[in-house]
Amino acid sequence: MQFGVFTVGDVTVDPTNGRLPSEHERIKAMVAIALKAEEVGLDVFATGEHHNPPFVPSSPTTMLGHIAARTERLLLSTATTLITTNDPVKIAEDYAMLQHLADGRVDLMMGRGNTGPVYPWFGQDIRNGIPLAIENYDLLHRLWREDVVDWKGRFRTPLQSFTSTPRPLDGVPPFVWHGSIRSPEIAEQAAYYGDGFFANHIFWPKEHTQRMVALYRQRFAHYGHGSADQAIVGLGGQVFMRKNSQDAVREFRPYFDNAPVYGHGPSLEEFTRETPLTVGSPQQVIDRTLGFREYVGDYQRQLFLMDHAGLPLKTVLEQLDILGEEVVPVLRKEFDSLRPAHVPEAPTHASLLAAAGGAKDSTVHAVDDVTGKAPEEAR
Repeated sequence: MQFGVFTVGDVTVDPTNGRLPSEHERIKAMVAIALKAEEVGLDVFATGEHHNPPFVPSSPTTMLGHIAARTERLLLSTATTLITTNDPVKIAEDYAMLQHLADGRVDLMMGRGNTGPVYPWFGQDIRNGIPLAIENYDLLHRLWREDVVDWKGRFRTPLQSFTSTPRPLDGVPPFVWHGSIRSPEIAEQAAYYGDGFFANHIFWPKEHTQRMVALYRQRFAHYGHGSADQAIVGLGGQVFMRKNSQDAVREFRPYFDNAPVYGHGPSLEEFTRETPLTVGSPQQVIDRTLGFREYVGDYQRQLFLMDHAGLPLKTVLEQLDILGEEVVPVLRKEFDSLRPAHVPEAPTHASLLAAAGGAKDSTVHAVDDVTGKAPEEAR
């Protein structure tokens, strides 16, 4: 099972001192968090994609490429890649390039995002959100698996004899998760392709997550990818820890109360009771996280949100120390002991490569737009 952190890259005032970090500070902090994640033994770092204040991660591949050059083991991912407003051709090329630079340590999560105005910013209509997600991913899926693509759709110009470059590393596309908070159509999409399904699992009661994951598992089996319990599931989570739970609650409360998303709403106690947010001791986080398995089944990836709401970098790095030293080793051992042998581990480039029977030649034979001939004919 994979454990890691994800960030939304918000630039938020620290409510305890009124200080607002600069965009530069926040971007550098995200890099520091990724490096710390590898240092403490986590498996995954994932960045969101946003194109509006108060968020800074508008170019995930730039950030992940930089982090790839400074890490050796960390798997780099997104949370999410906007499949609705990004051109699927550009996604195919950008993430294949990142896959090569990172020697395969890349996967990505497709999503529609949570900022409505992003649609017109990129020339789209939010009322087409689901159809865009379906059509764009269909094209992306083909671009990574077919050397030469002819395609026609509703939302972009047709493609004729098009080859996306570079081709995926070893002929194996990056693994894709489809992330959703509330859309059953996205769970269906993930199941149809046999891809992973990532439930946000932050703001909603466990019963909602349970229904979404159950739907995905049922449809995964329906499409013949394996049994329902072999479907690839990831969960988000949200924690704040100190040695004593009272200290954790006291320290985190002002950040919770003033957080851009849930501040000035339900109390911290209500939110921790009704959602997976856990504020307390490391043992409380262990117990709560192990309980996720009771309502979603055996799953493959657990990502924690730890750097939001204005928390200073020093505090976040302390949280990562606790997570890596006291929490994840226990969770890893317990989850591994509970998982049946037929339930797969989280996909990696190595496992996907083995399943594909080894590396494939990435040489393509597309017709050149200028000469009208294949490369070997032009010689």
